Amino acid sequence: MALAVTRVILRCEEAQESQALDLSECQLMQVPDAVYHLMRHTELKSCDLSGNVISKIPPKLAVKFSLITDLNLSNNQIAKLPDEMCTLACLERLDISHNTFVALPHIAFQCPALHTLLAHHNQIIEVDVDRMARSRALEYVDLSDNPLPPRTHDELKQVSRPAVSISERQKEDWEEDILDM
Repeated sequence: MALAVTRVILRCEEAQESQALDLSECQLMQVPDAVYHLMRHTELKSCDLSGNVISKIPPKLAVKFSLITDLNLSNNQIAKLPDEMCTLACLERLDISHNTFVALPHIAFQCPALHTLLAHHNQIIEVDVDRMARSRALEYVDLSDNPLPPRTHDELKQVSRPAVSISERQKEDWEEDILDM
């Protein structure tokens, strides 16, 4: 445990120079309060929290790291994001892949600079396709390897902008049965 704490402190110190905080693979269950304290005089540009066991992102992440442009939350156990994240006016790239989202977070359509959203390998079944298509900033959304319902899958195929990556839809067992009748 002490080794993990030391690793987090060292990475915070490195980030004070580089403006890029890498707390990936630190066995974190949450973002420690000490991180906000250590980073209070640093204008972070990127934050990597991937490969941890985080299940909840606190609202203060968006408040304390308001100038962040790249946020990697992949490979955690996150199911939703706090509403405060829409205040991230500089956020350009968000990676929420390999988590437990069932709906594409609305902040994807509310962050004014967000152009890349990686949301592959989740449990996403709910996507506001109209809002996605109306988003001015979004350029690329990766929704591959999600159990998208047939209708959503078809709607996403019609979207011309942003570019959307989706997996080929696997027919459900019951669909096969209907076709065989």
